[in-house]
Amino acid sequence: MKKVVFLFAAVLRVLSTQALAATDSQCFGTVSKGRIEGSVKLPTSGLNFTAYSSLAATAGRTHVHAKVADIITASYAALQAASPSTTYVYGETGWPSGGRFRPHRTHQNGLSVDFFVPVRNAQGKSVPLPASIGNRFGYDLEFDADAWYGEYSIDFPAIAEHLYQLHMAAKARGAGIALVIFDAPFLPRLFATPRGAYLKENLNFMKGKPWVRHDEHYHVDFDIPCKPDAG
Repeated sequence: MKKVVFLFAAVLRVLSTQALAATDSQCFGTVSKGRIEGSVKLPTSGLNFTAYSSLAATAGRTHVHAKVADIITASYAALQAASPSTTYVYGETGWPSGGRFRPHRTHQNGLSVDFFVPVRNAQGKSVPLPASIGNRFGYDLEFDADAWYGEYSIDFPAIAEHLYQLHMAAKARGAGIALVIFDAPFLPRLFATPRGAYLKENLNFMKGKPWVRHDEHYHVDFDIPCKPDAG
């Protein structure tokens, strides 16, 4: 019975990925001054991932370029084999087609996605970050210098594996990763993981100080050609 359920879920993932890939998206401008046409909504959950907020998803804040959606769902599928015990949570992406994500400095053309850091609890088990409306769905959480928030510690190997699988999925689809933003004091710990050397060599991490601290999440801008935005 379990095998049947697993196979059924796998078929649904394939069909979902094919549907996302079939959508014709077009991005315009840049992540900080742009727009998206033909965007798609990311799945709100899967076997090893979930959206940060069902309310935000209902409000339309989990839309991306179709190729970005394909990359993300493919990376989560790969992570089921590479890191089967890890729970992943994605955060804000952007608005539906034609909208401009004005409350955010970026995320305007469908190529930007926030991913919340995977964490482990005091028993060492991978669990979702405790996000709620009271902490702005996770964005108001603050990790200390040792990468702890209460009983929760950041799982750096899981982040590194995720970034690696995102890059692999992007390259397989003729795309790339333009920029990763993550708290600079945590980068040495990220680069010390088994995937760290690859990430340091192949991904562009922001070297300056971002507008807000990126400790509870890491921001990824995907590299997909866009048309100029005349709007």
